[in-house]
Amino acid sequence: MVIFFRLLGESLLFALSALRSNILRTILSLLGVTIGIFAIIGVFTVVDSLEKSIKESLAFLGDKVIYIEKWPYEFKPGDPWWDFLKRPYVTYNEFKTLDKNLQNASAVSIFAVNGGKVFKYENNSVEDKTLLGISFQHNLVSDMRLEEGRYFAEFEVENGRNVTLIGANIKEELFGNRPAIGKQIKVMGRKFTILGILAKQGENLLDAPSNDDNVYIPYKSFSKIIHIGRMRGTQPRIAIKGYEEDMGLVQLEAEVRGTLRTMRGLKPKDNDNFALNRPEMLANLITSVFDVVGIGGWIIGSFSILVGGFGIANIMFVSVKERTSLIGIQKSLGAKNFFILFEFLFEALFLSLIGGMAGLLLVYLITFLPTGALGLGLSFKNIVLGLGVSSIVGVLSGIVPAALAARLDPVIAIRS
Repeated sequence: MVIFFRLLGESLLFALSALRSNILRTILSLLGVTIGIFAIIGVFTVVDSLEKSIKESLAFLGDKVIYIEKWPYEFKPGDPWWDFLKRPYVTYNEFKTLDKNLQNASAVSIFAVNGGKVFKYENNSVEDKTLLGISFQHNLVSDMRLEEGRYFAEFEVENGRNVTLIGANIKEELFGNRPAIGKQIKVMGRKFTILGILAKQGENLLDAPSNDDNVYIPYKSFSKIIHIGRMRGTQPRIAIKGYEEDMGLVQLEAEVRGTLRTMRGLKPKDNDNFALNRPEMLANLITSVFDVVGIGGWIIGSFSILVGGFGIANIMFVSVKERTSLIGIQKSLGAKNFFILFEFLFEALFLSLIGGMAGLLLVYLITFLPTGALGLGLSFKNIVLGLGVSSIVGVLSGIVPAALAARLDPVIAIRS
């Protein structure tokens, strides 16, 4: 066994020596693999980064959450839109009943959103911001991390107190570097006391809603200043968070549907007059689109990989031809067939791996380009994929020339 590994090491050294002695040929041989790996891993890196950024943009919808709304997230062919238009809005009483009776829910919240609002503090004001009215458990179904201050107390929400949480951008524009906790801002002419500042989220790829420009107040306080549930009013929504198990979410959806149908007096043959929307619907749609793009990346890169593989195989045949007499001398001195085989196989493998690493390096350099809200990043999974593909190409390209070299007759090889 020791002799085997010693011979394996010597084969490795022979291969490296051969590559160093023909630097120009080595570089030209690995270009095809470099371009191929760059194309494949480059596409996968962009796709993965896009998918991650889009899903982060949709993070405001929450995870393991079911939304009860009037309109569905996706329409099926033939769905009559006028039937959706006639559906009733969700109500506060429905929210309270669900909150009390659901067994598979970890949190239930009702909320309403109204945009284009102006908020004032002394002589400063901010325009075109978003006002949200929320119930007590809304921080459990949505991302509402606080940078400073505290969240609403339950009695403040239930009694409709004039208290608020404000986003990072609103705090900066109204207060600058001054403290904001305990101060009062005007919301549609009413004064609300600031209890907390939400953590800054920054820009996202889809320009989706961000807490940075949001102002949160209790739902009952919101209903005093904004019309809710009317034709021209704000449409409320109910958010229900399940537990971590996927089966639990399926059971929760069935429980919500049954409870709501009973509350609305729907007969067994009646269609639902509400939509149960899950963010996973959007995530699955995004994933299916990017799967197609990924297949395109494989097809584009495969042509370059194929050309690179043939290039390496061609160079290996040339190497065998050039070193035929040397192979004869090695075999006459006792070199085993597997020693010759590994010498050329390692040479092809190293050629391909160097090309693959060069392609990965190019992809890594691209991640430093300014891309705005899209953060490019070369993942460990893609690095392993790139090196794996390079290794396979190297082995497949070198196995035939290496086998031919290993099977040479030493006498004939020396004479050549």
